Amino acid sequence: MAKPAIISVDDDAGVSAAIARDLRDKYASDYRILPTTSGAQALELLATLALRGQPVALIVSDQKMPEMTGVQFLEKAKEHCPDAKLVLLTAYADTDAAIKAINDIGLDYYLMKPWNPPEERLFPVLDDLLEDWRRANPTLTNDVRVIGHRWSDRSHEIRTFLTRNHVQHGWLDIEREEEGRHLVALANAAPSDLPLVLVPDKDALRAPTTLEVASALGLRTSGRDNVVYDLCIIGAGPAGLAAAVYGASEGLKTIVVEREAPGGQAGLSAAIENYLGFPKGLSGADLAHRAVAQVTRFGAEMVLARDALRLDVRGPVRALSLGDNAEIESRAIVLATGVSYRRLDAPGIEAVEGRGVYYGASAGEAAACAGEIVYVVGGANSAGQAVLNLARYAQRVVMLVRSQDLELSMSSYLIERIAATENIEVRPRSEVVEARGDGHLEAITVADIDSGAREEVDTNFLFAFIGAAPRTAWLGSDVARDDKGFVITGRGVLTNCEVSRWPLLRDPFLLETSVPGVFAAGDVRLDSMKRVAAAVGEGAMAVALVHQYLETT
Repeated sequence: MAKPAIISVDDDAGVSAAIARDLRDKYASDYRILPTTSGAQALELLATLALRGQPVALIVSDQKMPEMTGVQFLEKAKEHCPDAKLVLLTAYADTDAAIKAINDIGLDYYLMKPWNPPEERLFPVLDDLLEDWRRANPTLTNDVRVIGHRWSDRSHEIRTFLTRNHVQHGWLDIEREEEGRHLVALANAAPSDLPLVLVPDKDALRAPTTLEVASALGLRTSGRDNVVYDLCIIGAGPAGLAAAVYGASEGLKTIVVEREAPGGQAGLSAAIENYLGFPKGLSGADLAHRAVAQVTRFGAEMVLARDALRLDVRGPVRALSLGDNAEIESRAIVLATGVSYRRLDAPGIEAVEGRGVYYGASAGEAAACAGEIVYVVGGANSAGQAVLNLARYAQRVVMLVRSQDLELSMSSYLIERIAATENIEVRPRSEVVEARGDGHLEAITVADIDSGAREEVDTNFLFAFIGAAPRTAWLGSDVARDDKGFVITGRGVLTNCEVSRWPLLRDPFLLETSVPGVFAAGDVRLDSMKRVAAAVGEGAMAVALVHQYLETT
């Protein structure tokens, strides 16, 4: 955290230099000393500090300044930093104004000029005021702040990105919180600038991309220049993180590229209760956090907020294009991009995606549904875990399932817990056929699949968990895939593809794709088991096969 600031204001250059010198001599080790020469300059500085989340402990201002008096300035300054201690420097003739300011603006102290010797006339007063300020502000932080409105899809995207990357941040809704509106005004932000993302010690980010946010936070967003890695892993879900741990720990120069956040779909899970070694279960976020710590410990590099755009073969090197002329060259690749939830196909849905309609749900999103009636589409384990988590906060959670019962797609331990939770309703043979809302979701139409009967119900929240679709179109035609986009590996390369596609005399390794040296692990791979433990196992197995491949090239 940046040191709290002490700001001095005096239009006389000599006096300004003198007060700044004395303040530095005494307080520079614990505070930032920031001298200014006018009230306008000081107000501009205070606005910048407020947007950057940097605290102001003390303001010392001269009273007699031409543009505005010290009292007028301090009154305006309180709008930016209401907790700062205020001190006025006066001549004898100004004492009446200073005394009046104690009542009018909450002035903490006034001092007569000159203040020499400062050890007797200045520092004891300021010491007491600063001690009071520290006692009143024991836990000040300068976390990232996101300012927007509740139904903004961009705000939701950025908050999800920060949460899943374990970046502490505050959320200010401009429709509900005065502080948010105040900061938007300080930044002179237009509606198109929202959301604002305020990063300590940085200028305000206006409607930024996740890549811009990651860069401002100092997260790595590119590989090292002129480096050919041994192993590049695309995707940081359970399969990718496992591959990174085993690759880096076994001496491979390893880099991981992730477009969103470590954990993949599993990282969104509120509780993974059947993962070996955790009898009480653990959240997907916790599993991802532990895995990232291992990846970092073994020296693998992690690149975030980057989309894989193209894969090229250049002799023994596989080159991954990330856009903006950024690329990563590696001797071997592991595709671990997982899958995304399929989109709902119904009129009105697209207009409110990210504004009440969400695909997947992180553990932290449940709190936003407090007191609401929430609908969840899907009947697999991921939907069951989300429903149980949402039910902790929502007034009621309605689960819409296409099948007749949950036994066909969900583990029994989840079914039993759902049945035992009073505010969860399961509606079988049901689907969403329409959504309605002005700027955000306000209602959905639910249809009975058998009878065709329709019912419109009011809701602001719809979460969809309706199967998996891989994002593999960027791979082009060289990497063989089935008609749904899942990557074909091992013997399947020979049996499901044209023989001419495999270029070597040897058969493909078990998890190897139709491009030698490019492997696939986890949910993106055709015929994978779609379980967290299975994905972890495939990630580890892929690294063993990478070693075999590197030994033969």
